[in-house]
Amino acid sequence: MRTRYRRIIFFFFRTIGGLIWWEVILRRAGFHRQVRRGRSRRLEKIAAKFRKLAVDMGGVLIKVGQFLSARADVLPPEITAELSGLQDEVPPEDFAAIQRLAEAELGTTLTDRFAHFEVVPLAAASLGQVHRAKLKGRKSEGGETSSFGDEVVVKIQRPDIENIIATDLAALNTVGRWLMRYRPISRRIDIPALFAEFSRVLYEEIDYLAEGRNAETFGENMQDIPGVRVPQVVWTHTTRRVLTLEDVYAIKVTDYGEIDAAGVDRKEVAKRVFDVYLGQIFEDSFFHADPHPGNLFVEPSPDEEAGWLLTFVDFGMVGRVPPNARAGLRELAIGLATKDSGRLVQAYQILDVLLPGANLELLAKAEAAALDRFWGMSMEELAQIDMREMHDFAKEFRELVFEMPFQVPQDLIFLGRTVAILAGLCTGLDPEFNFWDNMLPYARRLMLEDGGINWEHWLKEGGALARAMAAVPRRLDRVLAKMDQGRLDVRVPDISRQIAQLEITIRRLVYALLFLALAAVGSQFYLSGEDLIAWVFAGASAIPLLALLLARARK
Repeated sequence: MRTRYRRIIFFFFRTIGGLIWWEVILRRAGFHRQVRRGRSRRLEKIAAKFRKLAVDMGGVLIKVGQFLSARADVLPPEITAELSGLQDEVPPEDFAAIQRLAEAELGTTLTDRFAHFEVVPLAAASLGQVHRAKLKGRKSEGGETSSFGDEVVVKIQRPDIENIIATDLAALNTVGRWLMRYRPISRRIDIPALFAEFSRVLYEEIDYLAEGRNAETFGENMQDIPGVRVPQVVWTHTTRRVLTLEDVYAIKVTDYGEIDAAGVDRKEVAKRVFDVYLGQIFEDSFFHADPHPGNLFVEPSPDEEAGWLLTFVDFGMVGRVPPNARAGLRELAIGLATKDSGRLVQAYQILDVLLPGANLELLAKAEAAALDRFWGMSMEELAQIDMREMHDFAKEFRELVFEMPFQVPQDLIFLGRTVAILAGLCTGLDPEFNFWDNMLPYARRLMLEDGGINWEHWLKEGGALARAMAAVPRRLDRVLAKMDQGRLDVRVPDISRQIAQLEITIRRLVYALLFLALAAVGSQFYLSGEDLIAWVFAGASAIPLLALLLARARK
């Protein structure tokens, strides 16, 4: 375990050191072009080395890699693309070790508890692996056979996983303390809180009794939703480290060829996945937080009213939406659906994702511009946007882009991860998947709920509007008075910014001319043999030179 700890620490120490050297030291030294030219290749090498390390060591590093691969919103594609295959690369544990652990947990041999148990695992994950099996003589309390027959899957924890998790978390905690020393990170992300949340979820994931209860909760929440299936738990064959569930494995949601061959419309699959997750987040406040392709299946079922079933497995990682976040998410959904930039900013405030002192007026303006340009576009259309257009947008709101007034509350980390994976999943199923079209019906329902139930909200809005209208004559009178007195100032942000930049440029030019003039005079005195006077002018020339360098650094 000591060697494992050192290996993780050394990898991150070397990676962070390399990033500081290239992105901070060399860039500030003026090597912008060289840094930019080799950035893509360096990021690919970092991701490839981490991927190899994660596959070799397993444990928490696999989870970290899967988490990073889903953060296409904050990480460059060189990293997310390299890490995207980690889920399918986890090597299986030796069956003898798995068998010993399972038999110790169940208190008897596998042949005594199961009529058949497959040696080759159906799936291998970072914390455990799944084997197909057949129950032996299981009866329900009423003396009848199980409602789903005797075909089951048995999820067994990897041996010594608790020590591995403790070691990996200790190493990652050290890395987190390093990152907290970097102000741009520490002001946006509460790394200790994020680490505590990540640790809590991990330890919940290796408690299979808790996962069984999560599966039952999901089953209860979705029992009235047609076309959705959740496996039943076989509690007689379940312990803290062994979980036995109804076998519901079918066509993986990313096996597009098999889905088409089964006659299932992939557009309908994307829509159902999206709708079911909206219900989990907005209505149940309890959602499946790991929707990667290995945990979602499509099962053709002609006898069912829906024609096919969307099946969920693996309920170790779940998310809960706190009441304040739920209210903020509702505001966010309605704001997006109605193109209301002010409501979006209000939602950000409720969700507590804005840094103190954020420029709310500029943020609302940027949101309005983004909604006007991108609202209604499908994922495929969004992916084809010209990068020059994005550059122009960033240039228009460069102050906002530079400040990046967002922070990450820990209770929204897993929700953000889930939504990011979900977006990729739906786009893969349907390249023309339109987020807006699928969000609109749900947002309308939320608005109707607000209108039918929360009448106090509308009364408050009406009162605010009435007060604003009553203030118009008074404000107009003040404006006319200032115009009459010649004291009316018109402020144009772009002109003000350009004037400020011009002033900075002129100031730097003056510093440069002063330096050159003093240095030239000093050189003439030096050539004339007046060393003392020459050194006086040389010393004086250092003052504008220092001012020039400070102005450059400040810019």
